[in-house]
Amino acid sequence: MTDLSSLTSWHADWKGLRVAVLGLSVTGFSVADTLAELGAAVLVATERADAEYARLLPVLGVDLYEGPLDAVPAALVDFAPEVVIASPGFAPHHPVIRWTREQGIALWGDVELAWRVRDKVVRPDGRPADWVLITGTNGKTTTTRLTAEMLVTAGLRAASVGNIGTPVLDAVRDPGGFDALVVELSSHQLWYLNLQDGPDALSPHAAVCLNLADDHLEWHGGADAYRDAKAGVYARTRVACVYNKADLATRGMVEDAEVMEGARAIGFDLGVPGPSDLGVVDGILVDRAFLEERATSALELTTVADLAARGLAAPHVVANILAASALARSLGASPAHIHDALERFRLDPHRIQVVGAHAGVTWVDDSKATNPHAAASSLAAYPGAVWVVGGLLKGVDLSDLVRSRGGAVRAAIVIGTERGDIVAAFARHAPAVPLFEVDHAETEDVMAEVVELAAGVARDGDTVLLAPAAASFDQFASYSDRGERFADAVRAWIADHGDGASSPHD
Repeated sequence: MTDLSSLTSWHADWKGLRVAVLGLSVTGFSVADTLAELGAAVLVATERADAEYARLLPVLGVDLYEGPLDAVPAALVDFAPEVVIASPGFAPHHPVIRWTREQGIALWGDVELAWRVRDKVVRPDGRPADWVLITGTNGKTTTTRLTAEMLVTAGLRAASVGNIGTPVLDAVRDPGGFDALVVELSSHQLWYLNLQDGPDALSPHAAVCLNLADDHLEWHGGADAYRDAKAGVYARTRVACVYNKADLATRGMVEDAEVMEGARAIGFDLGVPGPSDLGVVDGILVDRAFLEERATSALELTTVADLAARGLAAPHVVANILAASALARSLGASPAHIHDALERFRLDPHRIQVVGAHAGVTWVDDSKATNPHAAASSLAAYPGAVWVVGGLLKGVDLSDLVRSRGGAVRAAIVIGTERGDIVAAFARHAPAVPLFEVDHAETEDVMAEVVELAAGVARDGDTVLLAPAAASFDQFASYSDRGERFADAVRAWIADHGDGASSPHD
């Protein structure tokens, strides 16, 4: 058996280590490719193999099992792995994950492997890149992109990786090397990371949990387990534990975290900041954490007015900007660097994106609002909107969201295959709100009907807001597919309804 405690460097002896890789998506392939380069013996197990990745595995010298994984396949048992590395989609209750733990086999995620081999390419001083970890129920991708942009503006070689789309292992193996990796982590990735302990476990330069609300409860098995997974982002942080002062759960995570000596707690919110915080004073975003005179002074980063001119002034976006600024400041970015980065930054598609306007009605795509917390932020930014809501609920109850925000909307248009619970929530908590259901089974018909209904109820000055508070996979390929179909339907409707139409994308 290989001594796994010795495998904490790219230059360690990985040859002959028997590793089973679960899943063959972009993450699974990056793991298999890395292990093959290290000389390990690798078996990939997947229910359905991506054809291109499957074609490349024999070239790498990697074996493939393709077939059912609802029970432990004989091919995996016969392979007798010393380590199993699972793609994030494999939940703790999955039969193969349960078997792995029962057998006492080491269980890693791709992030654990990346941390162990992070010294493949080092900086001139011999140190590998600093890692900054970002998680939260909402805002992860925006904050990750913001942080990386700020660091690049400051002259650092930085990359945004992880759950944002680029596997961490691809960045670790990039021959150009990096000064900093900004790593977006899902709760699934953190669950696997939290299984690890010891002196060589991941120790980030800085970390943040942006917020916490119920999500992915069916994967984790409950709200407590989801919270515990998120809290692991702060473990062994060396410099800055950034937390949301407006979200007591994130403060509690920092208070409970086992961090390295000298690590500081840095708070952010939309209020006036105290020493060691970032916040907003008279419409100015300021830093009172990363300056010597923080007891009496503050540094200006940007203004809400400047952000509004670039579509970045929604409250939850401002909060993300403050969090990213704290992370970037912890690595030496100046206020001027942050200001310059924000001058160039634009939100990703499907995040409070205006996709059309006609007759005084603005149409906004926030299809990325896949849970109640995200939808609540969108509704706060667009009070009184015609709200398009629904989809795959992932075990989450929308009653609290309807109770707190539903009564203020002009109308609600309910989509998705799990409409019943949402309709019932409106009946209990917002019975006066006009309610429409879209029950089309065909994906291409859903958004055309949504737009027709919304156009019939919206008035001059209104916003029609797609903020589903639910996943998309019941009717759409992804949240982006859902958003694109909404935008296409809006543009088609505008094109059919005469003069005065406008669209930001025309």
